[in-house]
Amino acid sequence: MQAHVSIILPVHNAEPWLDECLRSVLQQDFEGTMELSVFNDASKDKSGAIIEKWRVKLEDSGVHVIIGGHDSLSPRGVGYSKNQAVAQSSGSYLCFLDSVFTANGPTVIMPTWFCSRAWFSHVGPFDEGGQGVPEDLLFFYEHLRKGGGVVRVDQSLLLYRYHPRAATHSVLETTIWTHRVRFLEEQALPRWAAFTIWNAGKQGRRLYRSLTAASQRKVVAFCDFCACPQVVAFCDVDENKIRKGFYCHEDSQERPKPRIPILHFRAARPPFVICVKLDLTGGAFEDNLRSLHLQEGQDFLHFS
Repeated sequence: MQAHVSIILPVHNAEPWLDECLRSVLQQDFEGTMELSVFNDASKDKSGAIIEKWRVKLEDSGVHVIIGGHDSLSPRGVGYSKNQAVAQSSGSYLCFLDSVFTANGPTVIMPTWFCSRAWFSHVGPFDEGGQGVPEDLLFFYEHLRKGGGVVRVDQSLLLYRYHPRAATHSVLETTIWTHRVRFLEEQALPRWAAFTIWNAGKQGRRLYRSLTAASQRKVVAFCDFCACPQVVAFCDVDENKIRKGFYCHEDSQERPKPRIPILHFRAARPPFVICVKLDLTGGAFEDNLRSLHLQEGQDFLHFS
């Protein structure tokens, strides 16, 4: 009988955490039918033996277990392992039991930890580039490109386990940043004729400098009459930054060098690209944002 939910578990040298992980599957209170699809990506530790040990316990409790894998000298990566685990499974829905995207404050409900098999097939498989590739993020962006939605729950729902050997550590921060900026320019900024960056500090200036040269040239040439993105101002609450009055892009090849005004947030005009992390200011930032009575997605978006 086809399972309602397939739990997708990629494994590579997970011996220290695998017992706890598989115990969590056994303790699920879901009333429908479940199966566990494990793909062992060339583990050299005792992961294989632990999986076999738990197979008996899980199947005795009604959870069918499918085990695949390979014993090559090198692992193929998380994206490959997830795709293989999905391919050998049969459930109508896929629940990915591995690292998930979390942050301070709200949780974004991600298709990379639960989605229908039909939607997974529509969006496409995970990127199989291997080490250093943020396969979850790339899948999420493709989900959005193909019409998928975003739901935010204003509480912390997920627990992320960090450990020195986690695959997430192979992905450079600069890689994540580059993907995020490119997606911002591709999907969000074309909707606005102009925008303000909320944060005149390090992150806000970094975002400005990261915009493509093509976008910056369009800002210079067409900011008055076309729909190309343009940064019209930075906004902040830091009196020292506001007193200076502007940010000068010293690395720009343009002459004169661009000078972006720095305004108090109440004097700035939306839409905003917000480069301030949530839940890190004791509620001060959130209160300031709410006081402007803006609509997320239309008047502002978060880039933190």
